[in-house]
Amino acid sequence: MNIFETERLSVRSLENVDKKYFAELFTDPKILELIPQKAFTKDQITDRFNKSLNLKLSDLKDQKRACGIYEKGKSEMIGLALFLINEDGEKELGYRFRANFWGKGYGTETTKGMLKYYFQEMNVDKVMADVNIANIGSVKILNKFMKPVSEFFNERDNCTDRRYELWKNNWLQQCI
Repeated sequence: MNIFETERLSVRSLENVDKKYFAELFTDPKILELIPQKAFTKDQITDRFNKSLNLKLSDLKDQKRACGIYEKGKSEMIGLALFLINEDGEKELGYRFRANFWGKGYGTETTKGMLKYYFQEMNVDKVMADVNIANIGSVKILNKFMKPVSEFFNERDNCTDRRYELWKNNWLQQCI
């Protein structure tokens, strides 16, 4: 099922053939270093992957979900668009890409598309995002669209995160 499209990308529900790329996004040290996150075990990957299969659009309103990111016209999954809910119950966006797809502007394009989806399709008032401040690429992307509101030490991931927010009214002004 297609969730949304951007100029070059399609964000859609995962299919069984995506599992090896999904696993790469949770085990590749180069990717995990920037989040940072420990590599998932096979069981954790299978569990997380299976939870993301059979997506219904209504799931995005009240559940954490991972959707695949694909270049238009291609079937190989290049990353994940993460529809998250933070500890305060707020909608949060996230994404991650396989390392060989970095530096192509896909993070910016995905963020822009996710914000549009959150505000226009899901009709939320505010979207949040957290990023490890050492992840310079994602910091630059989030600075383009969102306002930093706090920094905190993330004990689980042993890093300093910056929290961003964007209110729908501010997003609408950016679109004009």
